[in-house]
Parts: sequence; structure tokens; C-alpha cells
Amino acid sequence: MARADAARSRAAILRAAAELVADRSGELRLSAVARAAGVGQGTLYRHFPTQEDLLRALYTGEIDELVAEATTLVAAHPPPEALRRWFDRLAAYARVKLGVVAAVEDSVWTDLHAQTPGKLGAALTTLLTAGSADESLRADVDPRDVVLLSWFLAHVEDAEWDERVPRLLDVLVAGLRA
Repeated sequence: MARADAARSRAAILRAAAELVADRSGELRLSAVARAAGVGQGTLYRHFPTQEDLLRALYTGEIDELVAEATTLVAAHPPPEALRRWFDRLAAYARVKLGVVAAVEDSVWTDLHAQTPGKLGAALTTLLTAGSADESLRADVDPRDVVLLSWFLAHVEDAEWDERVPRLLDVLVAGLRA
């Protein structure tokens, strides 16, 4: 039972941290995360001794979910639709990532960022290979091309996000169609 409680506490902490980071109304305070998660500070510190540990877990979890989603989407949808849905998830992740970037020190961010291209490349390989196989997506585009094209997500202002990002993702997917 203790492990199940610990797992629930950890998940609640990560959910609360994700919401607070996405809010980006200021500095992420561990006391606010504990309060939002409904756990004591001691519980939070047992799972995440530092803010950087919490943000690292949040960032890594988001990336891992994003990568796993590629396979699920390809199995459930035609490749262009799977790619578009994956881009929607990427955009949601990018919004959280911007909050993480603002909250962590440069050395921690450099370490986290180093993991990302390989993981995103694996997800994009899954999506692009499916589209190339059924000839619905261009075969001359590789995962790095798509990562470079999607970097606009890091530069969209929060106030224009909801209006601009869906349109730009539509343009990106249209450009990847065969």
C-alpha cells in the first residue's frame, strides 16, 4: 500500500508542477507545488529534493509521453492525421517546456536539452516512416528537418499562442504531405 501511495503522491506532484509551470505567472515554488498536489512538503522533498529534480522529472516525463504517443497515433490514424495530432501534443509540451526553461538554471537546461533531439527523432521516425510507406507524407524529409521546422514553437508569444500555433502546425503538416 505504501508504494501505491508514494506513486499517487509522485503523480499528483508532477501534475501540480505541470499546471504551475504552464501558468508561468512567476517563480515555481515547491511549497506551492506541495499545496496544489495536496501533499506535505516532506512528501514532496522525499520525491524531489530540489526544484531542479522536480523540473527534470517533469520535462523527462513529458518527452517520454510524447515519444510513446507517436506509436499509438500511427496505430489509430492515417499518417498525416497521426502527425498532426502528434504536433498538437508537441505544441502542448512546448508550452510547458517554455515554463521549465524559465525556471531552471542553464546547466540543468543544457543537460535536459541534450536528451531531447534523439527522443523526438525516434518519435518522428515512426510518424514519417508510416507516412512514407503509404505515400501520404514526403519521403525526402527526415526527423531533423521536422525538428528544425517546428522550432517556431519556442518563439510564439503566449498571447498569440492559441490563434497562431494551430495555423502554423497546419502549414507544417501541409508541407510534409506527399
